[in-house]
Amino acid sequence: MLLLAFDTATPAVTAAVCESRDGDVRVRAGLSSVDARRHGELLAPGIDDVMRRAGAGLSELTHIAVGIGPGPYTGLRVGLATAGALADALGIPCHGVATLDAVAFASGRRTPFIAATDARRKEVFWARYEDATTRTADIAVDRPAEIDTGGLPVIGHGAQIYADVFGQDVDIAAPLYPSAEALGELALHRLSSGAGLPEPRPLYLRRPDATVPGAPKKVRQWQG
Repeated sequence: MLLLAFDTATPAVTAAVCESRDGDVRVRAGLSSVDARRHGELLAPGIDDVMRRAGAGLSELTHIAVGIGPGPYTGLRVGLATAGALADALGIPCHGVATLDAVAFASGRRTPFIAATDARRKEVFWARYEDATTRTADIAVDRPAEIDTGGLPVIGHGAQIYADVFGQDVDIAAPLYPSAEALGELALHRLSSGAGLPEPRPLYLRRPDATVPGAPKKVRQWQG
């Protein structure tokens, strides 16, 4: 299997080409840059770059994996729209991977911890993990002060921003962002084991800020 992975659900724009052969998974090329305002500008050139450095053409890809968030709407949609378009054009499967799962996998931790990314509005998206590959509960969104960490270390950009609230050193927070290398490796391991992956649909944990206005209220005219 030759898989293209990328994620745009955080300020990081990250892409990688990963390969699985005879049960062995390896990264052929990867890159990441942090720029919360340039997802649309950076992703396509980044994909071109990793494909070139991997020595592969798009026609050789067998799968695509994309981060499904949760994350800010605009950045998240850039990755998902690109993944869907590429998969349709190439006629190959497209799989989703929770962005927090990619952060957790990149940590390589073997003991319990919490992963948290910035959700804005003074909140974080977070989840508990038994180890780098095992999430123990659904992803949630809360204010950092409302999260009972149980003394577990917290990693991710959310942990860096609110290190004082979590009562830990900023250095413990690494990795701050997902890497496509980790996302791709995790996807290939799960596909090889038959564990399955989510659909490539955005994982939203909030209602949208913009809503369709309701019907106008009737106004009764005053009669003197």
